[in-house]
Amino acid sequence: MITQEKVTILFAGDSGDGMQLTGTQFTENAALFGNDVSTFPNFPAEIRAPQGTLPGVSGFQIQFGSVEIDTAGDMVDVLVVMNAAALKANVNKLKKGGTILANRDGFDAKNLRLAGYTEDKNPIEETTLQENYKLHSIAASKIIKLAVADKKLSTKDIDKTKNMFFLGFIYWIYGRTLDTTVKFITQKFQKNPVIAESNILVLQAGYNYGETTESSISKVEVVPAKQKPGTYRNIIGNTATAIGLVAAAQQAGLPLFYGTYPITPASDILHELSKHKNFGVQTFQAEDEIAAIGAAIGASFGGFLGVTASSGPGIALKTEAMGLAIMLELPLVIINVQRGGPSTGLPTKTEQADLLQAVYGRNGEAPMLVVAPQSPSDCFTMVVEACKLSIENMTPVLFLSDGYLANGSEPWKFPTSKDLPTIKADFATMEDKKEGVFLPYLRNESLVRKWAIPGTKGLEHRIGGLEKEKDTGNISYDPDNHEYMVKIRAEKVQKVASKIPLQAIEQQVDNATILVLGWGSTYGSIKTAVRELIKEGVPVAQAHIRYIQPFPSNLKEILAGYTTILIPEMNNGQLVKIINAELGVQAHSITKIKGMPFGVQELKQEISKFHNL
Repeated sequence: MITQEKVTILFAGDSGDGMQLTGTQFTENAALFGNDVSTFPNFPAEIRAPQGTLPGVSGFQIQFGSVEIDTAGDMVDVLVVMNAAALKANVNKLKKGGTILANRDGFDAKNLRLAGYTEDKNPIEETTLQENYKLHSIAASKIIKLAVADKKLSTKDIDKTKNMFFLGFIYWIYGRTLDTTVKFITQKFQKNPVIAESNILVLQAGYNYGETTESSISKVEVVPAKQKPGTYRNIIGNTATAIGLVAAAQQAGLPLFYGTYPITPASDILHELSKHKNFGVQTFQAEDEIAAIGAAIGASFGGFLGVTASSGPGIALKTEAMGLAIMLELPLVIINVQRGGPSTGLPTKTEQADLLQAVYGRNGEAPMLVVAPQSPSDCFTMVVEACKLSIENMTPVLFLSDGYLANGSEPWKFPTSKDLPTIKADFATMEDKKEGVFLPYLRNESLVRKWAIPGTKGLEHRIGGLEKEKDTGNISYDPDNHEYMVKIRAEKVQKVASKIPLQAIEQQVDNATILVLGWGSTYGSIKTAVRELIKEGVPVAQAHIRYIQPFPSNLKEILAGYTTILIPEMNNGQLVKIINAELGVQAHSITKIKGMPFGVQELKQEISKFHNL
């Protein structure tokens, strides 16, 4: 048996081959075993992409280990492929000398043709592949048919179980039990016991294949990681966001209203929240994006924690209503799970290209708080923070996630309610009337007005999108009043800088001259790249921004301490534009706009270029 600190596996096949389920099951198993894990699901936008073709390939990459894991890995150690297209699309990601587990039945004449191979040159029979990698071609269908011979399944149903065969074989290689997946299958197919029993038999057949064949594959041990004491679970970014919303509403003592319209990759937040009606959660699937945010604003007016979510194209549709929420000065959390754009763009691919839209993308002077999580589990922390900032400052907050965070997963040491921040809504009462008159836009020292619930006798007031008179909220076209209100709303947002944490340095050496500054889902890649560069003697440091509008009050001071500021982003340099304009700092871009996250090695190469100048 071989012992390894970390391993990267990529499961790949047709979008109907169950690769996402296979990867998720292995992730759950590894997390429960105690490994640190990070995942990257990568799948086509089509509901049923063309079978056997390169555009139809679906993949799930996981890196797991006994050491700290912050990314899903660059190059993979093991590539599991269901057909020829999956091999062709992903073989360039496999380390030289890495292992290929191939489903031989997916390399027939039809599959070879669809993948662009010639029929007389089957890659799994060519010496080139075998010279560079450890190839194991398995006739899985034959073994599966024997395993379920007495279940009288159709050929189609038998074919659907092949992912369980390869999952069972992977479990054998890494010395894992089948218990978690057996439990999952039993629950998933409890209304169809024949299908459940068949999948379990095939899972066991894959495991037994490793036990009974004279396979040249060595078993590999990856021991549990050393984690801080606590209770852990594996968490997906969108799930963490949904749970965070429920937790924030509970901390604030408010009912939660979630108004949304289905859109990739944000829809899973709705699916998760719909399970939590016992916590007073109300979910509303509207007819369009505008109706969704309109309903959420109405809920906030009525005393709910109003939340809406979408991705880039849907956020564009919501912008007028976002301006309304700014004008009304009501709590509202807007979640943008970014994807490749513009327009429909790349629905299932990740990108960070909505930052300028989030900070500036509304008509008029419409400043808004913007926060961004840095990892799947941080989606929980930062959405709770978004809710707190929104409620306590009576202003909308935009929460910038992205597809990589939303669909990725990692172990999460989840908190108890006593670990969560207090969230206090400041509701208006009859005692707030001045000389018998209620002034809905009278402000405290932080320029925050009180939350007046409609239907409260004596607190009747006018709301709407027209400009408001100072204090009274009445309609006003007075030019001096308009300028005053524009500036007071902007100042209120900037004052939040005194309420958020100071910017911290994640890691550095004493003589660091280069600062790698990131935001959002680039965190793991930057952290790993900087950690490795420090070991190699490069004078580099790392900082990661989670509060984008406003910036932490000490950010400019921190940036002034380095001669070179590098900002890796999955866009064309948007944070660089903001940093340079707002803080007067000359930062440099490292950009990637390919629908894929940064690799550690490519970041190291880009950072090293500046070190070697």
